[in-house]
Amino acid sequence: MTITQTFPLMQRSHGHATARFGMSNGLVQLRDLSQSGCAKAFFLPNNQRAQPEVIFLNTAGGLTDQDQLCYEIVLEAGTRLTATTQTAERAYASRGLAAKACVVAQVGGGGRLDWLPQETILFENSHLARDTVIDVATDATCLLVESVVLGRHAMGESCETARLTDHRMVRRNGKPIWADTVRLDPPFLAARAGHAMLGDARAFAVVAFVGPDAEAALDPVRRVLNEHGTQAAASAWDGKCITRITAQDGWPLKRQIARILQVLRDGPLPRVWQLQGV
Repeated sequence: MTITQTFPLMQRSHGHATARFGMSNGLVQLRDLSQSGCAKAFFLPNNQRAQPEVIFLNTAGGLTDQDQLCYEIVLEAGTRLTATTQTAERAYASRGLAAKACVVAQVGGGGRLDWLPQETILFENSHLARDTVIDVATDATCLLVESVVLGRHAMGESCETARLTDHRMVRRNGKPIWADTVRLDPPFLAARAGHAMLGDARAFAVVAFVGPDAEAALDPVRRVLNEHGTQAAASAWDGKCITRITAQDGWPLKRQIARILQVLRDGPLPRVWQLQGV
């Protein structure tokens, strides 16, 4: 006798938020905003910061199998903006199929986008597939952060059966200039001895700074790679400065990222990060 396991049909969350910005009388102005489902966006134009902020939010509270979430950002020429997320994104247990998330951005000539989402937390049995694609004009700049935490250490959680496929790409005038893919699965998590396989790290991140003369940031970045409980290295070439970090937990990882961002940004950290004294 063959027994086939079936699951009840459950409601899935779908969300898509698009925000477009331009310049008007020297100020960043929201040109257009559309949002549907669980994806929301909030614009903070008058926060007395060097770059205004847009904050994206997944009102579903997390992602599980077959959920779909997409954030889209368009910056017209000369526009500088910081984009972040209200809180950590959580990938919850899946029945097999992947939750899908995407970030799509366009940065016009002379513009700058700082895409600084808070960390992604992977729970046991989670399955997340994410794509991030940022298109920049010839003289535009982008700063991208992506960080992942394997369970909540303070809650005694382990993360041995999670699955993640995380694609990131920056294109200049349609031509790929930086691409990065991370893939985690149960066999990897069960055999991650050694630095190339995360070792005993429970969290990791990449910080990518892409723009004219980005190589000049290398030495200042290297000087701040000193947060206790982390290991990090940076390299720079062809208009890119890339930093990779592993950490024993999410908190030292976030503190190390904050130190790097203070070097690469003119203003303070995003308001919702709530980090003090870094």
